[in-house]
Amino acid sequence: MRHLQLAIVLIAVALTSACVSMPPGQDYTAFRSADPHSIVILPPLNKSSEVVAPYSVMAQLVAPIAESGFYVFPVAVVDQTFKNNGLTVANDIHNVPIQKLHDIFAADAALYLTIEQYGTSYVVIASDTVVSVSASLVDLRTGDVLWQGAASASSAETRGNNGGGLVGLLVEAALNQIIETVTDRGFDIAAITSNRLFSAESYNGLLHGPRSKKYGQPATSEKQK
Repeated sequence: MRHLQLAIVLIAVALTSACVSMPPGQDYTAFRSADPHSIVILPPLNKSSEVVAPYSVMAQLVAPIAESGFYVFPVAVVDQTFKNNGLTVANDIHNVPIQKLHDIFAADAALYLTIEQYGTSYVVIASDTVVSVSASLVDLRTGDVLWQGAASASSAETRGNNGGGLVGLLVEAALNQIIETVTDRGFDIAAITSNRLFSAESYNGLLHGPRSKKYGQPATSEKQK
């Protein structure tokens, strides 16, 4: 009987896996044609209730983009430049004409970001910190959208399976709630989200930029076709 139950479970898992497919590959035609070398990251729109979300996410964005081979304008300098021009709200900054952004920074492209979700939610025996971000890369010379993407990460992904039964699960949940309450787990999860979204090594991420040794190579999603 146990063997029969195991067989049924394995078949169900196999059928579920077969139904799961990768999302459509990114169309990089406009990206390749524009061939951006430099990117200015605009302050993100924040749809979450966490005021620290923009700072946490921005702190994690530069690394995966720069490591993919692009020059990224220092976010602190960009932020101060906007403040010097009387722009302190992300919504207003996103509405600045692209020609004006090009005149100020002389960047090839601008990255527009939206934080869809950021923070820790609590249920009876678990807590989970989630960071979800969507983004668009826009050519500041033409206004064309070169790339769009979205990614999410959760603290639940980093936990192992608890083999201690209900008591062990309750203890683990209590500890996780304490840790995620007294520390900003969102900062660490934002790093995972940023890498998934922007790294040229990620499926549907950015292309390899001109500063990368892999410049000109097919995107990860194209290699998997």
